[in-house]
Amino acid sequence: MKKAIIFFASALLLTGCIKEDSFSNSPEGNFEALWSMIDERYCFFPQAEEEFGLNWNAVHDKYKPKAEACENDAQLFDVLGDMLNELRDGHVNLSSIYGTTQYRDWHQDYPMNFSDSIQRNYLGNGYRVTNGIKYTSLPDSIGYAYIGSFAGGFNSDNLTMMLMNLKENKGLILDIRSNSGGMLTSAEKLAGSFTDKSVHCGYMQHKTGKGHNDFSSPEAIYLEPNKGAIWLRPTVVLTNRGVYSSANYFVMLMQELPHVITLGDVTGGGSGLPFNSTLPNGWNVRFSACPILDAKGNHTEFGIEPDYRIDITSEDWNNGRDTMIEKAKELIFAYYDKISEQE
Repeated sequence: MKKAIIFFASALLLTGCIKEDSFSNSPEGNFEALWSMIDERYCFFPQAEEEFGLNWNAVHDKYKPKAEACENDAQLFDVLGDMLNELRDGHVNLSSIYGTTQYRDWHQDYPMNFSDSIQRNYLGNGYRVTNGIKYTSLPDSIGYAYIGSFAGGFNSDNLTMMLMNLKENKGLILDIRSNSGGMLTSAEKLAGSFTDKSVHCGYMQHKTGKGHNDFSSPEAIYLEPNKGAIWLRPTVVLTNRGVYSSANYFVMLMQELPHVITLGDVTGGGSGLPFNSTLPNGWNVRFSACPILDAKGNHTEFGIEPDYRIDITSEDWNNGRDTMIEKAKELIFAYYDKISEQE
């Protein structure tokens, strides 16, 4: 049975807590509470073990003495944050009065592959903005739209107006580079403007037990078309390592559409829907609890490989030219050249 993907957004509201009588409010008690919570509910242990050899039991043995040696809450916060960073997951956070921890190496060890200064050479001064999307028509009759975030909602009427304003173009470049995410519903809403029928795009699973491999059967995710204007002309989605969370989800949806090509660098990943809970001392914990898989059943937690893997060259960067945008234009032109040859 088909399940509308809007249903899955409700998973973002999952919350929980550790019972006060389960673990003491002490450095050791809070450490054990956090380690056990992750051990029982975190959803990417099998992938982390395969990807970089994570051993969660060894992590326990490494950090327990450090937690027990803490003399104050500030020290404990740093120790627990370092322990969580062993998961290498940007969706795992510990929050308190001392701040919020986050693993950031998922994108910092990769090339930027995006420059807003170079982007201005393409956007110019006459671009329009709708729902936070900057868009314009390039001189080559190709539309260009930059979506820097999915933190805000998208309105069907505004998306329709944007596509109508771009209707004279042969194709469209959707640039989501350095979009670190936001709301899944925003990703779904935008992607729904690029299909005129229901499309199977992936799966979701839920934890069913405390074991690292205890998951439900995959539930199908379908992308449904929006009401209003639908764009079915050639479309190229530009990605870099800064594409994360719901932006990563957007790429997963778009890659199943026949007129869409993905181009750039592998995305940052971050495909798990978060679960929120608290420690005995009241600190908030957020971590990935529900994995999302692509249409072939592959996990997208560690990123999605684009159809065309391309970096911005040093020469182009120095000359204010965007290698990815130029390649996207070539691919759209090539599509029409192929159509002309067939005729």
